[in-house]
Amino acid sequence: MSAISTVILKPGEADRIVAGHPWVYSGAILRATQPPADGDLVLVKDHRQRLLGTGFFNSRSKIAVRVLTTEHVEIDRAFFSKRIQAALAVRQRHLPGATSFRVVNAESDFLSGLIVDKYDDVLVVQFTSLGMDQRKAAIVGTLQELFTPRAIIERADMGSRKFEGLEGTGGVLAGELPGPVIVNLNGLRFETDLATGHKTGLYLDQQLNYAHVARFAKDANVLDCFTFLGGFALHAARAGAKQVHALDQSEDALAAARRNAEANGLADRCAFETANVFDWLKAQTAVAPHEKVIPRYDLIVLDPPSFTKNRASVPDALRGYKEIHVRALKLLRSGGVLATFCCSHHVDAGLFLDSILSAAYDQRRILRRVAIYGQSPDHPVIPMIPETEYLKGYAFELVR
Repeated sequence: MSAISTVILKPGEADRIVAGHPWVYSGAILRATQPPADGDLVLVKDHRQRLLGTGFFNSRSKIAVRVLTTEHVEIDRAFFSKRIQAALAVRQRHLPGATSFRVVNAESDFLSGLIVDKYDDVLVVQFTSLGMDQRKAAIVGTLQELFTPRAIIERADMGSRKFEGLEGTGGVLAGELPGPVIVNLNGLRFETDLATGHKTGLYLDQQLNYAHVARFAKDANVLDCFTFLGGFALHAARAGAKQVHALDQSEDALAAARRNAEANGLADRCAFETANVFDWLKAQTAVAPHEKVIPRYDLIVLDPPSFTKNRASVPDALRGYKEIHVRALKLLRSGGVLATFCCSHHVDAGLFLDSILSAAYDQRRILRRVAIYGQSPDHPVIPMIPETEYLKGYAFELVR
């Protein structure tokens, strides 16, 4: 192995790396034995010269080094193959039978800067660090060897790349993808645009939650807010809901959701409406003085996009979460279930729960918690890396 630069950390900065967090911030570096180029592999040592690991360097990012391994090894195609196979084994163990799932979840799988989603026979990849982006060819070759996919698509049109000094790119890296693909989740078929759709195509992190929430849907009138491609709506309809009313502000997403309902033989129980959910809930709960809102839903699902991208906007996000919970509780029948989710890392489970309970208090409602949800196991949580945990959810039964 050729000589590489060594990054020495300041006293006290090694603890979080020893504990398992892979990020070395620029302010934690004491010095480098020689100036590394951006994207180069570097060794990381503490101030006493004890080896902490090997990772990619980038002077243009606040995260100066992304540690990949605690050893001094070459980060080559063999390394990627071994690490991706280890990640795949986790999915096969915890999601047996699933054909669509996240294969690599960056820090969760000790491959900081790399995301790989599998949609049946198509892979979607995201390179969110400079070091990974520079090794794109080796990673794509490894994925072809391990999965023999029909196509590999890059989705790199994400804001995180700019913090690494990278341009937003995307396109077909291998094979051909002439149009949308049909993806199987829990035995339901979803038409998905992997090239231009939201995220990498579907909310794979909700895969198990779709089925868990659906157990409350039998014989229920269901309201599914922020439905996107109909994930919760279709699972509820299949579970025996009387009627599902699904809302989303994207007409393109709803058009696909309607096609998905048709393809799964569930269109007769699903109605899709284009609407801003906040405005819709406000309109449905508006009454004249001395009148009361008549609750009409047995199950309400709230699965909004993230309301905040940074800590500074958390107070506004919490007001938004409280608002939709206040409105939803007005429409929920006694004995009904509210299933609600938050996908913002900056709003932790405690803050999210407080927003729900505050809404219940304002409405003089009593809630019984009947389920706690998290992200599906293909999005593993490493407790020493708080950034790996972002999705949290609850199901509450309205007692009165």
